[in-house]
Amino acid sequence: MQTSDSLPRRPRGRPAQHGQSYADTRDLLIRRGMELLTEQGIAATSIERVLQSTRIPKGSFYHYFANKHDFTLAVMDAYHHYFCRKLTRHLGDASLPPLARLGAFVESACRGMTRYGFQRGCLVGNLGQEVVQLTPALRLRLEQILCDWEALLALCLEEAVAAGELPPSCDCPALAHQFWIGWEGAVLRARLVGSTEPMLSFLNFFMMLAR
Repeated sequence: MQTSDSLPRRPRGRPAQHGQSYADTRDLLIRRGMELLTEQGIAATSIERVLQSTRIPKGSFYHYFANKHDFTLAVMDAYHHYFCRKLTRHLGDASLPPLARLGAFVESACRGMTRYGFQRGCLVGNLGQEVVQLTPALRLRLEQILCDWEALLALCLEEAVAAGELPPSCDCPALAHQFWIGWEGAVLRARLVGSTEPMLSFLNFFMMLAR
């Protein structure tokens, strides 16, 4: 899931003096952090790499973040907010039947993967693969984020039950839980082979399982 939203708006007041005149320093740092963590994960993402690519001095970084842990938490929260907006836009699209909304989300994800040459995956999935590198606080935040995504999907699946697309006996929270477990693996496999086929294959499997 790519961070394709536009750059932050130009802040009021005097421009910054670090080469980024039209965007807030903290937002630029977080935006670059999202890009790097979706590409290469936490172990390979150093503070120095973030600063070099944004031309922001180290002192400005430590004005906003005490350390890499705090920075990672802020990046995770920003990604979560971005991704929840994306999910809500697709899964809450009343112009489509509920299950078609899930298909539209997957199609959008496939386009994003292709656009970035399969270099960017899911930030949450990437961090989950590096669990030994994470503090307990980061692990807890990852689980909370995944639970929020499950809740959004469960609401859509409940609408599918109400519309007769899924049987009344469906356990929607359990199905949503299984979706995100499988989806993160599908995204990983898609990056590995450079193809959206694993993502589409998983969607088809999930639809058969749900029905």
